[in-house]
Amino acid sequence: MRNLSGVPKFAIVANANFEVIHAMRIAVLALEGLFDSGLALTLDVFATANLLAARLMNGTPRFDLTIVGVRRKVRSGHGLAIPVKAIAPDLKPDWVVVPPLKATRPETLIPVLDRPDVGRAKAQLRRWHAEGVPIGASCMGSFLLADAGLLDHQQATTTWWLAPLFRQRYPNVSLDESRMLVPSDVGVTAGAAMGHLDLALWLVRKASPELATLVSRYLLADIRSSQAVYIIPNHLAQSDPLILRFEQWARQHLQDGFSLQVAAKALATSARSLQRHCQAVLGKSPLAYFQDLRVERAQSLLHGSGLDVDAIAAEVGYVDGATLRTLLRERLGRGVRDLRAELR
Repeated sequence: MRNLSGVPKFAIVANANFEVIHAMRIAVLALEGLFDSGLALTLDVFATANLLAARLMNGTPRFDLTIVGVRRKVRSGHGLAIPVKAIAPDLKPDWVVVPPLKATRPETLIPVLDRPDVGRAKAQLRRWHAEGVPIGASCMGSFLLADAGLLDHQQATTTWWLAPLFRQRYPNVSLDESRMLVPSDVGVTAGAAMGHLDLALWLVRKASPELATLVSRYLLADIRSSQAVYIIPNHLAQSDPLILRFEQWARQHLQDGFSLQVAAKALATSARSLQRHCQAVLGKSPLAYFQDLRVERAQSLLHGSGLDVDAIAAEVGYVDGATLRTLLRERLGRGVRDLRAELR
């Protein structure tokens, strides 16, 4: 049986020396136009895990991957042919992994979600879910799960720059784009671009934390807990005219104490409307977004200004460096010393 935590049972096979090896069976769902690295990195992580497990851990655990598709021929986003197997009734995966599609903007992603083959893929994902198979999706792959209705009333993450579109399309999903990995009753979703690396390592860790550590060290890849450090606030603002005007106004007033009423008046709107727009588009309050802009500005000054922390705090509207240090640690998970060390 599969337990309630979503950790699958493993198939049991035997090697030539009659040693018992536990194999996690993973079906990788390859769709036309997928993000090349999403597939390649997934395969590389599990191939490395199998190699290291064989050499250093008596072959346990092991990962058996099958690339499957809903059409006979699949090409990647760069036009490379991908050999896929048809999804046979006897395919019983312990996990399904959905690499992201190479559609990085709303105007390219939305038509992809309406393609016939993607519709068949969503139907198959619903069948797997009904059978109790956990599903992992990274980056734009989380849109497929949400479009299939599998993430309703679940927590999830996705590529951070498409978070406003995600909230608009799937209001019943509790989205937190600041997180890199979000487990749920469905399986797990991962963040932007290289989030598929984090997803693959997370699955290895489910089978063996020791092996996951070895794989991450061999590949020079750490499991990251947050996308927050990578988010560009003004990119998120582009999706809504009012939020864009608020972002432009806020940058001019970072040194001032924030007032929702003052901001709304300057933008010729009501405080309630500004609050509602920020929540709908950004998933946070106007004050929280204002603080995001302060953090972004502080990061820039830490990297290139030569100012001490108290002076930078004053530049972004805080009375002392201690307050800024606390905010940076809360938002980015890094201290001043860590942030300055990044460019050395």
